[in-house]
Amino acid sequence: MDATGLRVALFSGNYNYVRDGANQALNRFVAYLLRQGATVRVYAPTVEQPAFEPTGELVSAPSFAVPGRKEYRVPYRLSRGLRRDLKAFAPNLVHLSSPDPLGHGALSWARRHQLPTVASVHTRFETYPRYYGLAFLEPLVESLLRRFYRRCDAIVAPSESMAQLLREQRMSYDVGIWTRGIDRDIFNPERRDLEWRRLIGIEDDTPAIGFIGRLVMEKGLDVFSDTIDQLAARQVRHKVLIVGEGPAREWFQNRLPQAVFTGFQAGPDLGRAVASMDMLFNPSVTETFGNVTLEAMACGLPTVAARATGSESLVTEGVTGRLIRPGAIGAFADALEAYCLDPEARLRAGQAAQARAERNGWDQVNQALVDTYLRVIRQRAQGLSPRSSPVP
Repeated sequence: MDATGLRVALFSGNYNYVRDGANQALNRFVAYLLRQGATVRVYAPTVEQPAFEPTGELVSAPSFAVPGRKEYRVPYRLSRGLRRDLKAFAPNLVHLSSPDPLGHGALSWARRHQLPTVASVHTRFETYPRYYGLAFLEPLVESLLRRFYRRCDAIVAPSESMAQLLREQRMSYDVGIWTRGIDRDIFNPERRDLEWRRLIGIEDDTPAIGFIGRLVMEKGLDVFSDTIDQLAARQVRHKVLIVGEGPAREWFQNRLPQAVFTGFQAGPDLGRAVASMDMLFNPSVTETFGNVTLEAMACGLPTVAARATGSESLVTEGVTGRLIRPGAIGAFADALEAYCLDPEARLRAGQAAQARAERNGWDQVNQALVDTYLRVIRQRAQGLSPRSSPVP
């Protein structure tokens, strides 16, 4: 079998109603599958005004809004209507991109019908409770995730550092890599626009420290703010440029009143904003890959990031940027200060980062997931089923 024989049922908790790196990667992957001649049907929550048009055929799944975070929705079951639709579609592989109730239902359905399943891991859900004062729940969340992923034929992570963590957490016997690509037409140093910087209040010779992403607390906004406070206390000349939107924007703006907030940017506008920064500061520990880090690297920027999954697979310490112990405010400030004061160091690290980003083309990375699909289908055809536990 090749890709033309694939009939993929893809389940997502957020395919297009709120834009993020994970669902944009899924949409790109579906587009790649369709170009290869595969048949795909996506099952996910829908809203009247989604963030962007979905790629491929999207079937709406029953869902409810998350209390306190109404922009997100939880697909709470695999309904009878969805089961009928699945039966009529007759997939030969099920892809699960979120361990939510819909994903659990789809996994049980696939196992009953003896279909191979592949799960993609997009975020470190077990770390989320710590940002809401519920860190004691992390072991429970990790246990629930383990139960989900162990029932799949294979799981894929977007970086080797995340894949290794999943192995250490005993999530699966079969952990592969589905990394992320970069659109080089959008993300490259030629997008840098000094006139645009001036229009938003950043002088040519002022180092711009950038943040890119959805403005939610689990992205490390508190660590980011505390670090910037230290730079200000040291009287290091800089400007903060925040690109993104989200429910924590008001908190972030109150915390950093001198920062420039551009709001949501996309396409060439996003490429211009990223290339017009001088360095990226990414203190988050929740990413499994870090699309924004790769985008910044492609634009020739050094990155100061938390030493965590995702960033460790992209940033080479002391070469393309700096990797700092999570939450180490003083060390983050030291790294940013060094780049602010040394334009030559920024240039060297940025050039090395751009060279590293050249490895990630979308077609190459998406074919790796297609290869995983075909492998698990062959294994099932040979009578091999996933083991229930990766430990004796």
